[in-house]
Amino acid sequence: MESLLAALSGDFLGTPVYFWVAFIAIVIGLLVFDLGILHREEHEIETKESLLLYGFYVCTALAFGAWVWFQRGAQAGLEFYTGYLIEQSLAMDNMFVIATIFGFLGIPRLYQHRVLFWGILGVILFRAVLIGVGAALVNNFNWVLFFFGAFLVFTGIRMFSHSGDEPNMEDNKLLKFLRGRFRITKDLRGRNFTVREPDPKTGAMVTWLTPLAVALIMVEFVDLIFAVDSVPAVFAVTQDTFIVYTSNIFAILGLRALYFALAAAMNRFRYLQISLAIILVLIGIKIFLVPMNIHIDTLLSLIVTLSILAGGVLYSLWKTRNEPNISAEDRPETGQLEP
Repeated sequence: MESLLAALSGDFLGTPVYFWVAFIAIVIGLLVFDLGILHREEHEIETKESLLLYGFYVCTALAFGAWVWFQRGAQAGLEFYTGYLIEQSLAMDNMFVIATIFGFLGIPRLYQHRVLFWGILGVILFRAVLIGVGAALVNNFNWVLFFFGAFLVFTGIRMFSHSGDEPNMEDNKLLKFLRGRFRITKDLRGRNFTVREPDPKTGAMVTWLTPLAVALIMVEFVDLIFAVDSVPAVFAVTQDTFIVYTSNIFAILGLRALYFALAAAMNRFRYLQISLAIILVLIGIKIFLVPMNIHIDTLLSLIVTLSILAGGVLYSLWKTRNEPNISAEDRPETGQLEP
């Protein structure tokens, strides 16, 4: 027993091991609760259920942040909440791209949760790798923060100049690669990601990917691309690996739950991308100042980020107040997956 307590009290990446154990236990518990209880039987998730589940994830994240605040001090708590809000803000754009992928591939709402749930497992792994690499670079080469800052400013300006542009799925390089290298069924095969069916040329039984598998691969890839923006952004708030990673994962878990509410009215948030671009530029400037020992107050960063995000959401809803809600499924464009 003493050896176990000693191990839990040990240090991993600057944080006591029991913090990591508690976080992992909470995430596993949330995933088991989600799949094993709430969605044991697949069903279409409506807006009300999506909002309620999102509220549950937000409350869980807030409670975790309060525990961090109590255990590690007010500064650590503020850093967690700020990192959480920044990741929530920047990952919203990711949700609309995911909705476009589902709409293009014709993935019905009945199976979208299945893709998003299994996609979370990839997020947990890939974010750990990216954040670990980022933390190692920052700790060993402080000047890399200049690069992170410049990259975020450039990305924010580019996002602002391309706000309102629709992703072109037909020209997506990953989709072209999958079409050229794998056998893909034209239609869904229920909830299956792969199936065994005859090859049309040889008649031999071979493995095919279904559109559901293509959606999962593309969602994972899109998240990886967006993480390149959002992970450095959280490093502008803190270089604490534990805070960066946990705030990222809690934010993604919540947004995946909110996805169905956002996707049901994706046209109502068309001006949100402008506010996200502004947030990126401001965060880029903030992280650029860190190596120069110029630090912007964390609470001020939290308030500014929340204000810009809320402003973008409210302005979008006001400008589109007379428009009907249009979901990804209502859009006419659908893709054919046959090579």
